[in-house]
Amino acid sequence: MDINQILLQAFAPMIASYGWLFVLLIVIGFLKTPFMKGVIGEALVNLAAAFFLDKNIYRLFKNVTLPTEDGTTQVDHVIVSPYGIFVIETKNLKGWIFGNAQQKMWTQQIYKHKNQFQNPLHQNYKHTQTLQSALEIEPSKLFSLVVFVGDSEFKTPMPENVVYAGGYIRFIKSKQQRLLTENEVTEVCRKIQAGRLKPSIKTHIEHVRHVKSIVEQKQQQPENACPKCGKPMILRTAKTGDNQGNQFWGCSAYPRCRTVKAV
Repeated sequence: MDINQILLQAFAPMIASYGWLFVLLIVIGFLKTPFMKGVIGEALVNLAAAFFLDKNIYRLFKNVTLPTEDGTTQVDHVIVSPYGIFVIETKNLKGWIFGNAQQKMWTQQIYKHKNQFQNPLHQNYKHTQTLQSALEIEPSKLFSLVVFVGDSEFKTPMPENVVYAGGYIRFIKSKQQRLLTENEVTEVCRKIQAGRLKPSIKTHIEHVRHVKSIVEQKQQQPENACPKCGKPMILRTAKTGDNQGNQFWGCSAYPRCRTVKAV
């Protein structure tokens, strides 16, 4: 009798008695994976929209994957209404959150452990830019919104469009100026439905691969890269205005990207 058979006979009674516990532990471990945290976070946002937003006014699109010049970009939620188009990025995190609108990376702290993650506002910037181009619509009619779900707490002042789950409905309903006619709303919805890639596991896997390749490329980028689009920053000199003659770093992708940094 080999060692495997001995171990199997030794633990067989325990497995028979506590098999349900092993299954439970596996399920709990799966629920804690980044993938499932994302799924749960998006589900909470979907439920809030279903309960608190009038479906006749606000039209929800989930997991919108759009083609881009260099691959794809995936938007967690897009809500279309006469009061604008809301582009929503969901973050399911716990712990203390530190960051501001300008920082490239934000910090998550759980007790003494710190972890950095991409500024979700910058992450959502590409989403809004892609939608704006696909829909051929003015940027003033799109609103970027970042929603944190889970047991997290902001430890630095956040812009009004970075909210907890309970605040995202309030943010949307705070926009009361009509920006789109009913016909324009219908046309926007048609374009989103026609332009998105078919939701499927294959589409999701291909997008994840694309994101991983982008992360690898960014890790190889020089330190002086644009915090928004990753292109190299170029040293320029202001020709007009109060800062005339002063030097500054400007994105090499100008005028498509107008990011500037002080020298």
